[in-house]
Amino acid sequence: RFPLLGPPMPREFEVEPGSRILGCCHWQTEPRLHPTLVLIHGLEGSSDSGYMLGTAESATRAGFNVVRLNQRNCGGTAHLTPKLYNSSLSGDVRAVVEELIERDGLPEIFTGGFSMGGNLVLKMAGEFGHNPPRELRAVVGISPAIDLAAAVDAMEKPRNRLYQMYFVNKLKRRFRAKVRLYPELYRAGGLADISTIREFDDAVTAPYCGFANAADYYRRASARGLLQSVSLPAMLLVAQDDPMIPFASFADPAIVTNHQITLDAPGRGGHCAFISANPPDRFWADARIVEFCRQHSQMAGVEPAGIAENVLQPSHSGMR
Repeated sequence: RFPLLGPPMPREFEVEPGSRILGCCHWQTEPRLHPTLVLIHGLEGSSDSGYMLGTAESATRAGFNVVRLNQRNCGGTAHLTPKLYNSSLSGDVRAVVEELIERDGLPEIFTGGFSMGGNLVLKMAGEFGHNPPRELRAVVGISPAIDLAAAVDAMEKPRNRLYQMYFVNKLKRRFRAKVRLYPELYRAGGLADISTIREFDDAVTAPYCGFANAADYYRRASARGLLQSVSLPAMLLVAQDDPMIPFASFADPAIVTNHQITLDAPGRGGHCAFISANPPDRFWADARIVEFCRQHSQMAGVEPAGIAENVLQPSHSGMR
């Protein structure tokens, strides 16, 4: 389905002592002559989610290196960290960006995140404030969950009942697997009584990740309060009919008044879908992400010379 990508080169990034995340890397034959796009998936997704693979192929075709990141515990990586993943871990994306700059010498880096991942990349950009690394040229949030409380409110609406069941079941299944790996850290008692994401965050995410409760987690982990501090080009690609992310979240004055932020908001597109009526550009968002990154790159004119099999060495041994 994605023939241009070929087999990725796996690479583990240490994001904090004792915790690693897995990146699936697609390098051009001379990586330092090409811009690099780092992608991060949404809730209960992975580096192999369809939107990740589709965007990666579009970027590779345009001459970008691509790193498809798995968030902690996702993509079969629960053994790489004792900790849980959550929407506050923008530092994980920052650690990857900084390693690619400092260790690999990559001169242009872009980050793109979907839904929960969009919140992470925008939160990272806000935390950098007026001092982002010069190599980090722009960030893109696709259907970004920048206001977690509002997103959870939307998920509890009757129209989203099936989505909520799907996510809650996956979250509980993933947590039970974590309990089996780290029984000294986690307990699975009470999971059977959980039926909403908010209840899961109150019972699991908040206490195990250092928050007082779900409301405290949503407040501290949301990117919305940091958008006024974003000082590098950022695009928010959102659909006004997204059933999970209320469009009202993007009327924030911090978005409207920050000239670095581009709000691209078509009327239709759902959640991380954006299907085009034009067959050659079937997945419109993939092309839009790459186009925005090219606009802010001084290297994007370099034609792809082919995909390298083993150019940069691993740093460690070992809803569409």
